[in-house]
Amino acid sequence: MRGVHSAVDDIRRTVFKEVARLAFEGSDPRQADQIPFKMIQGDVAHHRHDVFLERAIVEERVRLAMGLNMRYAGDATPISEDIQWAEKFQEHYQNPLVNIIPYACNACPPKQIRITDSCQGCISHPCMNVCPKDAIYLDKDKHCHIDQDKCVKCGKCYNQCPYRAISRIDRPCAAACGMDAIESDELGRAKINYDKCVSCGMCLVNCPFGAIVDKGQIFQVIRSIMQGDRVVAIVAPAFVGQFGKDSLPEKISAAMKALGFHKTVEVAVGADMCTIEEAEDFLMKVPAEQSFMATSCCPAWHSMVEKLFPEQFKNISMTLTPMVFTARLMKKEDPGCKVVFVGPCAAKKLEAIRADIRSDVDFVLTFEELLNLPIDIESCFDPIFEPPQELIDEWRAAYDVEPDEVPTFYVEDEYGTLYFYYGNSRIRVAEHFNDKGKSIGTLLEDVIRYSAAHQTAGI
Repeated sequence: MRGVHSAVDDIRRTVFKEVARLAFEGSDPRQADQIPFKMIQGDVAHHRHDVFLERAIVEERVRLAMGLNMRYAGDATPISEDIQWAEKFQEHYQNPLVNIIPYACNACPPKQIRITDSCQGCISHPCMNVCPKDAIYLDKDKHCHIDQDKCVKCGKCYNQCPYRAISRIDRPCAAACGMDAIESDELGRAKINYDKCVSCGMCLVNCPFGAIVDKGQIFQVIRSIMQGDRVVAIVAPAFVGQFGKDSLPEKISAAMKALGFHKTVEVAVGADMCTIEEAEDFLMKVPAEQSFMATSCCPAWHSMVEKLFPEQFKNISMTLTPMVFTARLMKKEDPGCKVVFVGPCAAKKLEAIRADIRSDVDFVLTFEELLNLPIDIESCFDPIFEPPQELIDEWRAAYDVEPDEVPTFYVEDEYGTLYFYYGNSRIRVAEHFNDKGKSIGTLLEDVIRYSAAHQTAGI
């Protein structure tokens, strides 16, 4: 359940780790078929009535984590035979993004109001008095019961009982869905009406049986890195809240480098570009052409408006999202790179598979998926910023650093002294600033000016 760690989280994250390990090792594809047996060992079930069901569910989780389509019960194709499709980097996964594994669903009852044995048979019967459908009746012992054929699940009786003897049962996934997209199949199991679904992921994080799973691209990202692609990670600013106050930007940057990412950029740069363009759009169109303007940044919200309020769709700004702005900036600077967006929301996967976005954003990972790759962010350290090339060249000339030496940046020793590192050369920051008359603030201004000068039109 959302906000509370559970066995469902453990299963989900172990699947991510195993898929990542498979991708990094590049081993025999048949190893993918062994993941369910590795995770569910022995012959005694841990969470369900038998180990065979548990393994079958894990197998579908592995398939979906690799971006493959879900396999139904009658299909005996092993993961290893489909792994070739997961390795085709140029092909984005197909809809649906969010999937319910049918045999993992508990077929929870839809919304029901029930009177429990705690009913005291009071003489005021407030539950009966407020029922608009006369659905509540008394038995021979003067205890109340509900005629489910008459009950409309309004909850008025639930709110009136002084003994809290009336319970209300909601199917968790359906209760969490703001689009009323959760329905039932012929066996009473939950199914998604994809004409209504906006891929927000609320059903996924609220299913206590872990039956709802979204597709992932962990395997594709890692294989792209391993084959030598320059994979650039563009990270949502929300990482600060996701990873904790000690997970500083320099730690994230170092962790991404350790994983093999070519470069890491915060999507805040795209957010700034989005803000400027959206402000210009607003000034031009409101109120001359439309009475108000809604934001365009959230793909789930954007889809919700299109489905539920089509008459208001024209009022949504057509400005690109920060993710797309940042991705296009990266591809303009390095046309051959691959871009992976890393953020908190599964709905960004929905945005990335749009036909007009596919060439900009190659992959999407959630923070949860990233955290289960084999790296400890807390153990990493790297600079907060990268100085502009002009400044690097100036330092190289001043300190006689070889052109092919790769510079790292400033770090603080145990005594609080800051140093620049160039290969094996170490330069005290104080010496550099004293010589050049620059402060940390001035250096940051250099970086900002450099970035602004290189943000050209047409992104």
